[in-house]
Amino acid sequence: MEPTSSALGLMVIVVLYIAIGAMSAAGSVYLSKLILSAKQEQIFFGLFLIPIAGFYLAFAAHFGNKDAWPLEATAVAVFSVLGLVGIRVPFALVVGYLLHGVWDGIHEFNALTGGSLLGPRQTTSVPLAYGFFCASYDVLIAGYFYTRRHDWQAAWSAGSAMAQGLQ
Repeated sequence: MEPTSSALGLMVIVVLYIAIGAMSAAGSVYLSKLILSAKQEQIFFGLFLIPIAGFYLAFAAHFGNKDAWPLEATAVAVFSVLGLVGIRVPFALVVGYLLHGVWDGIHEFNALTGGSLLGPRQTTSVPLAYGFFCASYDVLIAGYFYTRRHDWQAAWSAGSAMAQGLQ
């Protein structure tokens, strides 16, 4: 295949994955606001950060990247902590999803260039353009979290005020 057609094919795939990431974020926002209360939404997205970070462990296992396990496991631990803290601290979710988007970008860069921003074989392989999908989702959803942070804080404050009133 000619380099020009290969590059064009990759560009089409990247654009589609970014669009699918944006549509996924829009769907997540719509459904979470439709189904969940503000508190439940924050809890859901805090807990959701854990399995999306865990995808990289699944990729390491699938692609047999034994050297990637220590770094990937550390990243999953960091994202898990951010997700758990994010259950009550909205800013942790904004930061966690933005950092996860950067993490996706690092994996995509490594996949496309065959190099590594973090050293040889330290990050796992990923499916073609997966990082573009995931990074677009993460960045857009982090922006949404930023807009919801006051609603989430108010929901927790209202719950605390009600609990104090019952005592």
